[in-house]
Amino acid sequence: MELYEAINKRYSVRAYQDKPIEQEKLDRIFEAVRQAPSASNRQPWKFVLVRDAGTRKKLVSICLDQAFVGEAAVVIAGVGLAPDRTMACEVPSDPVDLGIAMEHIALAAAAEELGTCWIGSFHQDRIHDLLDIPADAKVVEVMTLGYPADKPKPRSRKAFDEIVCYEKFK
Repeated sequence: MELYEAINKRYSVRAYQDKPIEQEKLDRIFEAVRQAPSASNRQPWKFVLVRDAGTRKKLVSICLDQAFVGEAAVVIAGVGLAPDRTMACEVPSDPVDLGIAMEHIALAAAAEELGTCWIGSFHQDRIHDLLDIPADAKVVEVMTLGYPADKPKPRSRKAFDEIVCYEKFK
């Protein structure tokens, strides 16, 4: 699939088929993640892939009772390993690095005919406990991954001139 097609095809999937993901597809997706850029190329991340149905069901309540979390074939916890690191521009690097990497997952998944959904609504302490994540790390994002059982709904986007300006902020 061509890149721009994957970008336009990607949407937030909130219903999944009861179908496992082939290992070859997971390998290609996570090879795309391995290629993602990060601040100073430190790659300060770890991705916990949860395939076990019982653990995925426990993640539903951790993710504020979003039932589709338990339906996805895989739930991914994007873990930042340098939560105190700040870039020279005074922006924390973990959320930026993980945001880029997780979007690589979303686009690679779209290219593989899979769906994803970004999830920022979860209990940090409970996900740490469930997935044995060290206290000095932080889960930046949770993402579902699987074969969609729904269809994309029309989505609105701001006009180009509302989000882009040249030379100066206007």
